[in-house]
Amino acid sequence: MTGEGMTSVSVSYEVRRQLNTMRTMNGHKSVNELLTDVVRAHKISMMNGEIETLRERMKAVADVEIEHLVDRLNLAPFKV
Repeated sequence: MTGEGMTSVSVSYEVRRQLNTMRTMNGHKSVNELLTDVVRAHKISMMNGEIETLRERMKAVADVEIEHLVDRLNLAPFKV
């Protein structure tokens, strides 16, 4: 994105240029709208990953045999 010897002003200009290019290519009205959509998409992606983890854990819990669980609970040092 940036080359060696670029100043902070030229880096800032380059970032603004690229954001404006992305904005126009995706049909957003403003850079803020583009960034809001990017953040929203990232959050949804993260949530989908968490949902998959929860599904795997729920499946593992559903696969536990009840009789085995009861036997294990009977070994507990406290009253169940």
